[in-house]
Amino acid sequence: MMMSQNLEIEFKNMLTKNEYERFLKEFNIDKKKIFSQENHYFDTPEFALKTLGTALRIRKKPDGWEMTLKQPVDIGLLETNQDISEEEAHQAIGFNKLPLGKIQHIIEDNGIPFSNLEYFGCLTTKRVEVEYNQGLLVLDHSLYLANEDYELELEVNEEQPGKESFLALLKQFGIPVRHTKNKIQRFYQKKYAD
Repeated sequence: MMMSQNLEIEFKNMLTKNEYERFLKEFNIDKKKIFSQENHYFDTPEFALKTLGTALRIRKKPDGWEMTLKQPVDIGLLETNQDISEEEAHQAIGFNKLPLGKIQHIIEDNGIPFSNLEYFGCLTTKRVEVEYNQGLLVLDHSLYLANEDYELELEVNEEQPGKESFLALLKQFGIPVRHTKNKIQRFYQKKYAD
């Protein structure tokens, strides 16, 4: 079982459909480069992970399945990734039987019984990635719960130069800075809007 950890520093901003399409055009993005990702989210019925600012997802990737735990740290998020089999993914999504391993231990070390985690639903993202200013520029078109939205992300290794680069890009395109929740927050907000 493959497991890795990395620090994620990213800046994000919601886009309108027109702004999103303008980015595709300005960066000469071939529509064939857009790929699809399924994000399947888990938490306890009491939102124990959300309360810690933590998120757990299983994602279908072009080359397999991966379970990811995101935890807040001083700068950015600590991502713990665990490769899982298709069968393990289906057991988790269909029967709330999550694969054991490093992520299980981290969650249980935070006082949350792993067996209390339940499947909350799926968010599908159509994504394209472009190298930009020593970072990775990501354009996302997400679909979930009869809703869709557009988002710009810049993933960087260093916070300050990354922030400056991101703000300059927004300014160049005439896009206002918009407070942007992450995908799981937007998903939960829509799911529990009633």
